Amino acid sequence: MLLYEKEGWEQSFCRIAGVDEVGRGCLFGDVVAAAVILPEGLIIEGVDDSKKLSAKKRDVLFELIMEQALAVGVGHVDSAVIDEINIKQASRLAMKKAVEGLSHTPDYMLIDAEKVDLPLPQRSIIKGDANSQSIAAASIVAKVTRDRLCEGLWEELYPDYGIKIHKGYATKLHREQIVALGPTPMHRRSFISRILAEQQTLF
Repeated sequence: MLLYEKEGWEQSFCRIAGVDEVGRGCLFGDVVAAAVILPEGLIIEGVDDSKKLSAKKRDVLFELIMEQALAVGVGHVDSAVIDEINIKQASRLAMKKAVEGLSHTPDYMLIDAEKVDLPLPQRSIIKGDANSQSIAAASIVAKVTRDRLCEGLWEELYPDYGIKIHKGYATKLHREQIVALGPTPMHRRSFISRILAEQQTLF
């Protein structure tokens, strides 16, 4: 998990930021990105692609990452902007915001399958969250941050939609609630127009 980091350290890059996002495929809520700079040589046991970990394990690792990281930044882009600029550009913007939110400017970035619009040396890695500890750490921070919003604030705002259960993804329950209740201001119109159109043809 440190192969790409070691290559960076050998080139005298000291502050390597892993960058990843979560919520790209959701119908509801922000896309959330995180950037994490870990100390050179640090290994945090168990850090992996956040999708492979249980919620309990992610919470434990989140605390460890927040304690041990040199810097952590988080970036949000809301549904209105996602609808305006499309999800790919919104994901990139969230990543840029996350990097800009770091208390230390990184001298190198490892990014999960994307490019970030900043004049910093960077490397895009396919399946980066499974192959780089820094990117995996960012994926955990982004996932836990977004899940806590789903289970807390967003669930309180819209208690009838089951946000804390499906986290905004297109589950059967979620689609049914959108059809029954209509979309909220936090739903991504560009994502759900097809669901609503399909429903209308059924009646």
